Amino acid sequence: MGLWGCMISLLVNAQDAVYTQSDRWQVNGFTAQGMVQTNHSSYINETNKLSFRVTEIGLNSRFKINDSWSLAGQIVYLDVGNRYAKGGRVDYAFVDWEPNLFDDANWSFKAQVGRVKNNHWLYSSTRDVPHTRLSTILPQSVYFDGFRDVALGSDGVALQIVHLSTLGTWQYKWSYGASPINNAQRDQLFSPLAKGKLSQDYTHQLSVYFAPNNTNIEVGLSVLDSDFSYAANVAGNDPFVNGSATSQRVMLHGQYFAENWELAAEIMRERGVFKDALFTGFSSDQFGDGGYVQGRYLLNPKHSVIARIDLYDMNENDRSGKRIPLQTQGVVPEYFTYMDQATLGWQWHIAEQWQLQTDVHLIKGTGRLTPILFPDPVLNPNKYWTMWSMQLMYWF
Repeated sequence: MGLWGCMISLLVNAQDAVYTQSDRWQVNGFTAQGMVQTNHSSYINETNKLSFRVTEIGLNSRFKINDSWSLAGQIVYLDVGNRYAKGGRVDYAFVDWEPNLFDDANWSFKAQVGRVKNNHWLYSSTRDVPHTRLSTILPQSVYFDGFRDVALGSDGVALQIVHLSTLGTWQYKWSYGASPINNAQRDQLFSPLAKGKLSQDYTHQLSVYFAPNNTNIEVGLSVLDSDFSYAANVAGNDPFVNGSATSQRVMLHGQYFAENWELAAEIMRERGVFKDALFTGFSSDQFGDGGYVQGRYLLNPKHSVIARIDLYDMNENDRSGKRIPLQTQGVVPEYFTYMDQATLGWQWHIAEQWQLQTDVHLIKGTGRLTPILFPDPVLNPNKYWTMWSMQLMYWF
């Protein structure tokens, strides 16, 4: 039967409540297909032609073992051009434990072990489900597509405590783990020239959220610390050497809900430290920042529109990117160090489980395009570029 089978059998036999099969299982899925086109950018493809690579298919399930224990998981297939690696993956698969640890009903506790989801940012826990996003493409300053699989979740543990106080609702979240990185993801994050192994050693996250009583406001603070390492493949003529990188982030979160509209904003300050990897003795330590403000307005129960401004600077000491052409002998233009974006979007809830969504993006800069270490000015010849996308979604 194996360890997992034994654990599940013991938990099921120890349950206090009696569940029917339909009570135990919850199965949901989604499929989304659309089209997208960019102008003067390799964000989706190298040709800038209309692309139908906006495909997302997923199946998720939760199995309730008893009042305290359950299992949850999701598998997806993605084909969205150069945004991230094509193919299937397990987004999450974890054991969920919600014991009644407190005599006081104002406190609750939850623990998850396995491939757990990142629940620390406003949209991190739902970025993998198309119809829960307010736009087809999320703000890239915070939800960088190149890091989608790494940022979505980790193999590790996550804890959450919720406290209903006299002032409002407090949420305390903590997680620790590491995300697997395959060769396709390595090529996007690091370089297509790489022959070695890129690994995330760990990611450590902590967040606190507060929603005051009798208001429609929620604010939060989160911090992240993560280490990566690169093991060069000497036998494979790897142009790189062994090296390491550290990513640290501090973020502020806020959202406000009204009857027909909502506002959301997140700002972040990020530190990136690189040692060796590119060549022996290479060293870089710099701070970047970014964030977005977006508003959504419900025209009626079926139609809503959104507007967003999203800003990102890779280096706070060189926001205009003047140093990059000097450091690369003129090969890399200055606009690869930032990426500012204005987005307009529209959602149409066609039926109960159908939705059509479209976005138009006006963009300045290419600082959030992959691969990170080797930008391609030939495929991205313009500082200013545009993109539009449309996606039809069904879920059950």
